[in-house]
Amino acid sequence: MKEDMKKFRRPDILRPPSEQNSYFLPLTGGCSNNTCTFCSFYGNRLRIREHEEVKAEIDALALFLEQGIVLPNVDEMVYIIAQHWDRRRIFLQDGDALVYPYPKLIEILEHLNKKFPDIERIGIYATPQDILRRSLEELKELKRLKLSIFYTGIESGDDKVLDMICKGASHNQMVEAGRKVKEAGIILSLTVLLGLGGVDGSQRHVLETARILSEIDPEYVGALTVTLIPGTPLYEQAQRGEFKELIPFEFLAELKGIIENSDFTNCFFSSMHASNYLSVRGTLPADKERMLREIQRVLDEGDSSMLRPEYLRGL
Repeated sequence: MKEDMKKFRRPDILRPPSEQNSYFLPLTGGCSNNTCTFCSFYGNRLRIREHEEVKAEIDALALFLEQGIVLPNVDEMVYIIAQHWDRRRIFLQDGDALVYPYPKLIEILEHLNKKFPDIERIGIYATPQDILRRSLEELKELKRLKLSIFYTGIESGDDKVLDMICKGASHNQMVEAGRKVKEAGIILSLTVLLGLGGVDGSQRHVLETARILSEIDPEYVGALTVTLIPGTPLYEQAQRGEFKELIPFEFLAELKGIIENSDFTNCFFSSMHASNYLSVRGTLPADKERMLREIQRVLDEGDSSMLRPEYLRGL
């Protein structure tokens, strides 16, 4: 095992809720699209891990699971995660691992499948830009190697908001990326950010976000609530009064509006993330009326005790 494994600083675990029992295998650190003004990755430099180092971790993991052998020059986090792994799913870190050089990504996926032939699914965060850089044939090859779910943050469908937050992709580009993923047979899980348009842009943010979700028609959508993070440009804009943050019940109204105006074939929609003031979930369109009633009841009551308290909200 190479001493080089110590040269790459392992990123903190940042993963979708559905990947809680996965093995977290870092390919990168940070995010290549590090200009989003709301994001904790803002300004962070992308780090690419050597593919031989990644393969060495896979070998160490396999050796530990097969024979219980712990190697001294391997990050202890490998063994900590391994003890909680369900042995069915793997999640490739970090915030933008699809940016990893394609031939080396294929080599890593082939090695994973060789060492763990029984794994069912490999997941990854994927920016719209990285998806568009890949051909349909390349995406299909990733799917063949069990990289079968992409988690993509679209944040908003409003081009004005997307420009404001320096997303680096337009409404139409994100629709193109989403449809390409679906054509490749890869599951698509999208995230949107409630409140990202601020008070002034709230209505357009809701309608355009509902429109982009309808146009992409993903299998999963997660709604999160925008959180102002000190040190980010959006936080500074809010401090200067240039961005007016919504109050809790206005975030709920946006959630209701997005659900109400979206048109899905069969999508699991959730606001279970800890950043949200109210958790609802269900399959759309089947559960639409029930979900809308749940939100409207809280809006009608106007009782803040029905909301998640601030001290329990988080990223």
